[in-house]
Amino acid sequence: MIEELYREHWPLVCGFLLRRTRDPHLAEDLAQETFVKATRALLGWRGGNAAAWLLTIARNVLLDHVRRSRRELELPSPDELGVPPLHVAAMDVRDALERLPEQQRRLLTLVYFEGFSMVEVAAMTGRSHSSIKTAVWRARAAFADLYTESS
Repeated sequence: MIEELYREHWPLVCGFLLRRTRDPHLAEDLAQETFVKATRALLGWRGGNAAAWLLTIARNVLLDHVRRSRRELELPSPDELGVPPLHVAAMDVRDALERLPEQQRRLLTLVYFEGFSMVEVAAMTGRSHSSIKTAVWRARAAFADLYTESS
């Protein structure tokens, strides 16, 4: 079972970690640690979306690594995220996010705050990449409307 998960999801897990660390060797080390932890946790896994489960483990492994090394990861630039740079007050952003429907808020959080790519979000939710891309576009538009209302 773990061999199948490894073969199928290694590129997704390693790619996620590579984008976050920008270090191929560290990304591979953390991906290996992810699969070791997944192997240990396999008996407690209740099934469901394997990609989402593995990406959650990978995120936790990355957070543990950052805590252990006490260094901060460089945030991606707005250009890398595909959005123009925004200079806004954090409270206004939080307020607008809280007024979004749960699904839209979760999508924006996964993509812009937690750093998952749209392909990864699609894998986590079992939806197609194009449907996630459209849903994120709509969520951004809804966020922009709510944000401009509060400004």
